[in-house]
This record gives sequence, structure tokens and C-alpha cells, in this order.
Amino acid sequence: MASQLQDVEKRADSIQIVGDSSSKEEAGLDLTIPVPSFLRQLNERIEGLAGFEARGITRVPPEERQPPSLASDIQVALLWFSANVSVNNLAVGLFGPLVFGLGFLDSAMFAWIPQVLVLFVLVGCAGPYFDASATSIGDKSTVAANRLSFLSLCLYVPNSWAAAASDFYVYYPEKTSRLKIFLLTMTGLWLSFSLVYVLGIGLGSGIANHPAWADANSVSTGALIVAGYGPLNGFGKFCSVVVALGVIANSIPGTYSAALGAQVLGRYGKAVPRWVWSCVMILIELICALAGRDHLFLVFQNFLALMGYWVEIMICIVLQEHLIFRRKKLGFDWARWEDKSYLPLGIAALISFLLGWLGAVLGMYQVWYVGRLAELAGGSDIGVWVGCGFALISFPPLRYLELKKFGR
Repeated sequence: MASQLQDVEKRADSIQIVGDSSSKEEAGLDLTIPVPSFLRQLNERIEGLAGFEARGITRVPPEERQPPSLASDIQVALLWFSANVSVNNLAVGLFGPLVFGLGFLDSAMFAWIPQVLVLFVLVGCAGPYFDASATSIGDKSTVAANRLSFLSLCLYVPNSWAAAASDFYVYYPEKTSRLKIFLLTMTGLWLSFSLVYVLGIGLGSGIANHPAWADANSVSTGALIVAGYGPLNGFGKFCSVVVALGVIANSIPGTYSAALGAQVLGRYGKAVPRWVWSCVMILIELICALAGRDHLFLVFQNFLALMGYWVEIMICIVLQEHLIFRRKKLGFDWARWEDKSYLPLGIAALISFLLGWLGAVLGMYQVWYVGRLAELAGGSDIGVWVGCGFALISFPPLRYLELKKFGR
């Protein structure tokens, strides 16, 4: 199916670039923005490469979509699994024992153990050092607060795909079952995150009783994983390299969607070919990776919650727009997907988003700031829950007023 989709995209965009003005505009080359001829020629040459995916944010016409098949369903589920069964997500599991002082069982209750084969080598050689008998630190109220904080962190990373998940289903027929899309996505995410989270919890629980792991963890999360493979000597080092290279599978879908996200920003963003945005995103990722290569755990600790806050608030707003205002009342006119006179102004969404962030700040419990509501909740990070509550309460009346005032 992948080759079919790429051929469709390449064929459509090569026609659009050399076709009429409306086709060129759909290809992402807005004719109202002057583009030097040599850049157009370069773009046409690159997008003409065999198998090159060039379609931007334009809607895929129904006639170009692929009929459903078991092979395509398996491919999508494996995409989600492969993209997330990577060691960078394993760092989230470390937060349970190392940051919140939770024992193995209190941490693992949020990440059930699936019997998959991807990281069984690490399980086999590092598993004997996992301390499943470790107890959580603190009184009952402290442990309860830490459980909620850790649960929130475990939700942030998989839920961050909400902003991009639809990008991977654009070639499914319009009448595809919503339940089917949900199950395909959930299966891949649940299996992959369950495995890496529990491995992270296990490594974190063994640090206290294994000095070599403690020394490695003081260097970086990557060093801790290498130490976990230590009993295998040379083969363990080889496994470490393979695991590290597996992070590529995690970065590719994100870069894929980030390029589309850049085009959504406006007509100037859309005028830049998608492959250019992908190169820009890769450069940004490279700079961030080099700057934070020895501080992955610290970066996650300081910024993971911030990523989760905005994603969860966005989910609440988009769901309400769809379920309350669009599903039965306004509906969607897909032919006008980029018609400014038809699209909402976004005033209600912006205000609700800012109010959601206000709630997130009041409820956050981070190393650099503790909100007032978090203090009242016994030190639990409830920022995401308060933020979502603020957004859920504020958006419906604000959207109603926006519709009444502007009619869209």
C-alpha cells in the first residue's frame, strides 16, 4: 500500500506543478507569492524523484484514496508500534521510581506488561536487577499525589500524537469506521508504550541496589541502558547501537507531520514545499539533539509536562468543536477547507486555550514552579486536569457567542 500511496502523491503533485494555476495552488505553491524560476525547477526536480512524497496539506480527493485492506490496517498499526517502541520513551518510565519515589508495582499499574519481543534482550539481561519489591516512598497522601503525577506524565507522550495522528489516515476512505481508526491507533500505541514504560520502571527500580547502574544513570539515560546490556559484553554494545538507531523510527513520523504543521500556519508556510520544511525540522532536531544529548532525563523532567498541557487542552477544544457544534449542527464542507470566509475566526478557541493554560499553571508541580492548586492537592501535578477543566467549561459558551456574532 505504501508504494501505491507514494505513486498517487507523486503523480498528483507533478501534474499540479506543471498544470493550471489552481492546481499549482493546491500543490502548495501559492501563485500570489513570487517564487524564482530556479527554485521552482529545483522543487520540480526533487519532487520528481521516484517514490518521493510531495503532497502538502491539500485534501486527498476520494477517488485517490485506497480501498480498505487487512494489509493496510496492519501497516498502520505497526507504524504506531514501531514509532513508539523506542528508548527515548523509556525515559518516561524512569520518572516513577526516580522522581516520584514510586515502587515497581505502583508505577507498573499505569503501564501493563505486554509479551512482545522487541526489547526482550534487555529484559533478559537487565531483568534480574529489577527490584519488584521496592516500595513507594512517603505517606499515603504523598504516594497518591505521586501516582497521579506519574499517570499524567505517562499520558503526555502518547497523547502528543493527537496533533498529528490524522495525517496517517488521509488515504483511508471517507466512510471508514471511527472505531476501526481508534483501535488501529490504540493498539500500536498501547503495546509500544506499555513495553518501554515498564522497562523504564524496571531500570529505575534497580538503580538503588545496583551501583553500576547508579553511576551510569548519573551520566545519562543512554548510559543506563548500555549498563543494562552490560552482562552481554560485546553483544550488549551491539544491542545498544541497534536500540539507539531505533530512535530514527520515532523521529520520522514526527518530522513527517511537523512539515505539514508548518504549512498549516498560513499561505506563506504553504508556499514552501513540504520537503524544505522537512529539512528545516531535521536541522532543528539535530541541534536540539546535540545540545541535550547528555541531559535527556533532565529535559524530559523540565519540559515533558509543558508539552502535555497544551496537547490535552487542544484535544478538549477540538473534541467539543466536533461533538457539540459540528457533528449535528454545522457539519463540515470539505470543499471549503481553506476558505477564510468559511473557517472559524478562532477567537473562542484562543481564549479557551489561554484559560486552559491558566488552569495548568495553577495546578502544575514542577521543579521550577509549583502552582497554588498543586500545593493544596498535596504536591500532585494536577495541571493537565485543571487546564482541561477550564477549557471544557469555557469553550462552549465562548464558541456559541462567536457563532452568534460572526456566523462561523
